[in-house]
Amino acid sequence: MLARLILLFVLMPMIEFGLLWIIAQHTSFLFTLALVITTGVIGASLAHRQGIQCLSRIQHELSQGHLPGDSLVDGLMILIAAAVLITPGVLTDFMGFCLLIPPIRVILKRLVVARFKHRIVVSGFSPSPQQNTEFDDVIDVEHRPADSSETE
Repeated sequence: MLARLILLFVLMPMIEFGLLWIIAQHTSFLFTLALVITTGVIGASLAHRQGIQCLSRIQHELSQGHLPGDSLVDGLMILIAAAVLITPGVLTDFMGFCLLIPPIRVILKRLVVARFKHRIVVSGFSPSPQQNTEFDDVIDVEHRPADSSETE
């Protein structure tokens, strides 16, 4: 976990700074600044529009009595996209725009769901005839970490 945080908060900004430096050397400082501002504005606008659409889908699914599982994962990915798009940099902007492209998001959603699906253990029980069966559709869920390093 510490290594991931180091990558996120130390290595990633260094890579971003290096990429911006290279772009500025091959073009100009003003072009690089305009690139960062433009991608931030366009990305925030796209994320806002897709976020509103996703919220509308969630509300519609809830009004129909369905659980909005896929839409919630889409919403999370759009939120992450918005967060990385407002971060100055070329690599984070690329990752953010990838999260805003629906076909790519579908692929990533499958990977995320598959990763977390094996962590959930569903167990049920069969009530005896004497028990109250008012809550027949209740399923007990227990979370078990995949390995002990993630619980630390």
